Amino acid sequence: MTHWRSFIIAGGALAVLAGCAPKEKAEVAEKPVETAFAAVDTDRIRTASGGAEWLTYGGTYDEQRYSTLTGINTENVGRLGVAWTQDLATNRGVEATPIVVDGVMYVTSAWSVVYALDAKTGESLWTYDPDVDRAVGVKACCDVVNRGVAVLDGKVYVGVIDGRLEALDAETGARVWSTVTVDQAKPYTITGAPRVVNGKVLIGNGGAELGVRGYLTAYDAQTGKKLWRFYTVPNPSKQPDLEVSDSAFEAIGNVTWGDEGAWVTDGGGGTVWDSIVYDTVNDQIIFGVGNGSPWNRTFRDPSGGDNLFLSSIVAVDASTGTYKWHFQTTPGDNWDYTATQSIILADLPLGENGAPRRVAMQAPKNGFFYVLDAATGEFLSGDAFVPMNWATGLDENGRPIEVPEARYGKEPYEQLPGPLGAHNWQPMAYNPDTQLAYIPAQEIPQAYVEDPRFVSKAVGWNTGADFSAGIPPIAPPDVTRFLRSTLKGRLIAWDPVKAEPRWTVEHENAWNGGVLTTAGNLVFQGKLNGDFVAYNAATGEKLWSQNVKSGAASGPGTYSIDGEQYVTITTGWGSAFALTAGYAYDETVPSTVGKVVTFKIGGTGMIADAEFAPIDRTVKADAFGDEAMITRGAVAFSRNCMVCHGALAASSGVLPDLRWSAITGNAEAWKGVVLDGNLAANGMVSFAEFVSPEESEAIRAYVLAQGHAMTDAADGEE
Repeated sequence: MTHWRSFIIAGGALAVLAGCAPKEKAEVAEKPVETAFAAVDTDRIRTASGGAEWLTYGGTYDEQRYSTLTGINTENVGRLGVAWTQDLATNRGVEATPIVVDGVMYVTSAWSVVYALDAKTGESLWTYDPDVDRAVGVKACCDVVNRGVAVLDGKVYVGVIDGRLEALDAETGARVWSTVTVDQAKPYTITGAPRVVNGKVLIGNGGAELGVRGYLTAYDAQTGKKLWRFYTVPNPSKQPDLEVSDSAFEAIGNVTWGDEGAWVTDGGGGTVWDSIVYDTVNDQIIFGVGNGSPWNRTFRDPSGGDNLFLSSIVAVDASTGTYKWHFQTTPGDNWDYTATQSIILADLPLGENGAPRRVAMQAPKNGFFYVLDAATGEFLSGDAFVPMNWATGLDENGRPIEVPEARYGKEPYEQLPGPLGAHNWQPMAYNPDTQLAYIPAQEIPQAYVEDPRFVSKAVGWNTGADFSAGIPPIAPPDVTRFLRSTLKGRLIAWDPVKAEPRWTVEHENAWNGGVLTTAGNLVFQGKLNGDFVAYNAATGEKLWSQNVKSGAASGPGTYSIDGEQYVTITTGWGSAFALTAGYAYDETVPSTVGKVVTFKIGGTGMIADAEFAPIDRTVKADAFGDEAMITRGAVAFSRNCMVCHGALAASSGVLPDLRWSAITGNAEAWKGVVLDGNLAANGMVSFAEFVSPEESEAIRAYVLAQGHAMTDAADGEE
């Protein structure tokens, strides 16, 4: 099998990360709309969200992304039109689901910027920019994105990409308090949405690709004081952490880790970067845990243990953070198979004689759909929802039956799913009326092979897997076409009781959007190409679509004002896939300003076209270097640049395409950026720690060679 697909890889942002200019404080509209501002408590979230209002990231505490509204339904959805749009001042990835409360919409864009909008008209009320040092973007594995905010008691809470958790006044956007949740000297980030529960704000972090130790923390919502913390990886000394009363590692986790390996110095990974769910019935927090650091267990922990709590679903007491139960989806994770994908709570007829049983459901990266008992974590069922070749199934305890070759060594193994997963961060949904879960699934293969150059370090993209294996010095254009043909996406309506698909919609490509379902018997999903689509929830029939003129990966939301239902989605072109492999779609999904796009029945608004000039696709200098130099440059590019500037040095349009850049054609200018850090203020920090002067020049030779190859191919086609 070919290994061209080794170009498709989950990204670590070691490249130019430009964004909108920072602001020093909140900007408030001159004439704020007269309205209440986020008068929300836990009971209101429990009882009111998912109806006229959208008060928490997943719609309700059960995170089903199901709305009881029926104003938009199968009979009238064809008359949906644009109600209003509002620009988000970025051309980077946007992943937020808007929160709507008391007629106000709170939403985030890249660089953790927060917007308050009139939910009926889109009028701006205030904007808050946390003034992030753009150099921190080098720590962001998958673009400088943010998935949204939480609201409670007149405050709006946002996790900032540099590791801060901040509380804002819901009416003015003024900062009330700010607390640093991570060691900012280490490569931690925050991209996920906070959750609020009984006076607490819950937040995790990211950074497992670069060497950190993961945890989930609860803070006092009024003051920002830390209340409890649960670490997901043991203390390197395997001793209790002084700040934690009960971490469960002495009794459960320590024996699953050896005493040597990169985890001892690099933290082990296990970041809690997305799914955090409050189980109101059992008064517990259920959350997903990410991948190991480094990915390759051979280097992370040579003892070969299961490495708890990597790639696990974990439940802790909501008040104290005390361990209750866990289920590990991928023991000894070796492939970036995170379990941080959306977790949904529901009552299914799985009890005795078909009685309701409260369950937790997840479709993580590894390709199996899991149903667990929510109270105990007992494994109830698990079945593959996509094609895979790393495991043949699950045993009676839910443990994967691995294919031996998948534990890659010095020989490459081309694997499904790859590190971008069978399902990534784009949220799935569950409709209690149809009793179906709707999964934004995909097929993105990856060739894994051990990296012989691995050196343990706590900073720098360093997975222990070599993604340059088999890469030619200059990739011909037909490789790009081949790669496009291997990427597949689909929307799956999964029956979690029968453990099988009810219906499936095939998409033209991978990396499609999150899902919303409603009592109007509808399922909404955005697609990579910008189409926003409504389907019949029972049959999968396509009922309506409109192109939103940008990537539509975010999870949509819905709400009602004055008896009129709205459906809303944020748009923007970026995140891991667009940076690494989106070059295949940079013509159909142009880089443009991200937006909030909101629809209603009979809407007559318009969506503006892209405002950026087309890329000047001409090489600005002659090619240079022999085959050995270009080959060396290809390897160095794949290790340091590819995850943001694209496989084959072909950018998706989110960041500058180095093949056509004037900087690439000037040796001194190139050195000034790559080694001297002249563009650090834009996010492109110096790579002198990772790239030698000779490698830097070899990368430049490789990028120019790629540009000339593409130009020659285009001339030949003409």
